[in-house]
Amino acid sequence: MNRLLADTGVIFGRSMRQTLRSKTALTFGMLQPLLFLALMGPLLAKVDLRTGGSSWQAFVPGLLVQLSLLGGMFVGMGILVERHVGVIDRMRVTPLHPAAPLLGRTLRDVVQLVVQSALLVLLGLAFGLRAPVAGVLLGFVFVGLLSAALALLSYGLAMNVKTTPEFAAIANTTVLPMMLLAGLLLPMTLAPGWLDGVSRAVPFRYTVDAMRHLYLGEYADTTVLTGLAVTVGLTVVALWGGLALFRRSGRTP
Repeated sequence: MNRLLADTGVIFGRSMRQTLRSKTALTFGMLQPLLFLALMGPLLAKVDLRTGGSSWQAFVPGLLVQLSLLGGMFVGMGILVERHVGVIDRMRVTPLHPAAPLLGRTLRDVVQLVVQSALLVLLGLAFGLRAPVAGVLLGFVFVGLLSAALALLSYGLAMNVKTTPEFAAIANTTVLPMMLLAGLLLPMTLAPGWLDGVSRAVPFRYTVDAMRHLYLGEYADTTVLTGLAVTVGLTVVALWGGLALFRRSGRTP
């Protein structure tokens, strides 16, 4: 365990240094959620979204989950490039713990997305968001768990496809329906019954619903507890699946 923690820290430090050197990636990673916040948020300011609070209390949690979804699902691009140039193969013949290259990168992604989420919330305050501090902080826990789950799955996928276009096609095809069905931008309380029913098969829906309740100050609500259970469960499954896919790629000729 000590070896795993130490090696994960080494990969985390390396990955974080790479991220901090890439100012363009940091900037554009925040661009889409910021555009939604600035251009779509004001359109919803006077709309009853049927969530029990202000439109900002419903909209900003959705944007945070969107940031996790987009940021987490596409991090595999980086490891796909490193895999093609032989970096991953060279790491595998070093004394590094076999799980460290995956876990170190995932930890970097969680830190990055939580920091970006905090900046998004601060900008939301400028636009009119009002939410309890405890609810906002607990929301970051959900962001961290979801970011970890998606990053793990993204890396696992990237280690088992042949080309970048293949990875992009799978990620894009997966992300769009998930965003719509999870009710990230518009809550599923506005959806017809059949669409609301379909959306309940999407785990992200429970995460965003829980975060919306946290932003209303409802901490022990059934929706929050259900969302926490689903999000933690998704993270555990993603950890198992990501590690399995990572190990499988090492046995592929």
